[in-house]
Amino acid sequence: MESLFASGRIIDPILIMVLVEAVVLWLLHRATGRGPGLKPLLPLLASGFLLLLAVRAALVQAPWPLIALPLAAALLTHILDLLLRWPREHPSRQ
Repeated sequence: MESLFASGRIIDPILIMVLVEAVVLWLLHRATGRGPGLKPLLPLLASGFLLLLAVRAALVQAPWPLIALPLAAALLTHILDLLLRWPREHPSRQ
């Protein structure tokens, strides 16, 4: 178990699960029309994926730019997710 953490490989199956989750949600929405489509979930999934990449880089003691870059990208995708979810107008003003 220690080697999985030291090598960063502990993160790889989690990254794969995030990708599988995205594909399954997309296929379910496409087949049934139910549930959220991939478009509104993409920034959320991307943010988590990028955070996991940063953790993986930190576990293998990668140079700081290889940790900072996915962290910064995760922040941007998180902000995008918030902007997409934020109501355009106050509910009482509609």
